[in-house]
Amino acid sequence: MKITPIAPSTAPELLLQDVSVSFPIYHGGSRSLKKSILFRGSGGHIATDANQRIMVEALRDISLQLQAGDRVALIGSNGAGKTTLLRVLAGIYEPIAGTVRTRGRISPMFDIALGIDSEISGYDNIRLRGMILGLSAKEIEERIPDIIEFTELGDYLNLPVRTYSSGMMTRLTFAVATCFAPEVLLMDEWIMAGDATFLTKAKNRIQSFVAKASILVLASHSLETCRRFCNLAIWMDQGRIKASGPINEILDAYSEEMSN
Repeated sequence: MKITPIAPSTAPELLLQDVSVSFPIYHGGSRSLKKSILFRGSGGHIATDANQRIMVEALRDISLQLQAGDRVALIGSNGAGKTTLLRVLAGIYEPIAGTVRTRGRISPMFDIALGIDSEISGYDNIRLRGMILGLSAKEIEERIPDIIEFTELGDYLNLPVRTYSSGMMTRLTFAVATCFAPEVLLMDEWIMAGDATFLTKAKNRIQSFVAKASILVLASHSLETCRRFCNLAIWMDQGRIKASGPINEILDAYSEEMSN
């Protein structure tokens, strides 16, 4: 297995060659296999390794190449491997086999509250979360005025975030997560946030955020969202790519199979 950055170039790119990911199921004798698999959150193929451990093969022999302009929808049933594939692309999961090569700053949007410290102020959390996103100190400071305006939190940003309501926390984390122009954007379901008065602002901002990405990979069960924002689709089934190609062609085939 090898994970390396692609040699410097002007355009972002993602390349996977024969990538496989497996998770061992521990304590298999003390609980049902079904519960073990649900605990792992994967519906991949079941196998055993050389040591006779039960394994969930979450991804099997995945090969793909994504370049600037590609906006890819990952579709498939729960447990098909969509989230696992996103996490491989983000560098969170390490494959047991195959090659992963990346070029460009990758922005995974899996948990927009990641890195929030409840004991420090909103301003300090903006800086902390910005660093987690890979922004420089200068880039963070340049974006703070926009975040202040978008959140409408005013003086609350001077207070510890443990004093915030859930709605205020959503405004803060959402604004920080979408304050930059991503190169490679990885999303697990469509992000939507906030109360009714905030919803329109959030919709407009996330659409603008996605439009700025050079490459988009979106795992979603909403075929309408996939058609609207993607030009390609990858149909995942039990950890494998069942089909890939133009968005309408793949979604039509997927919808037909699901309706039978």
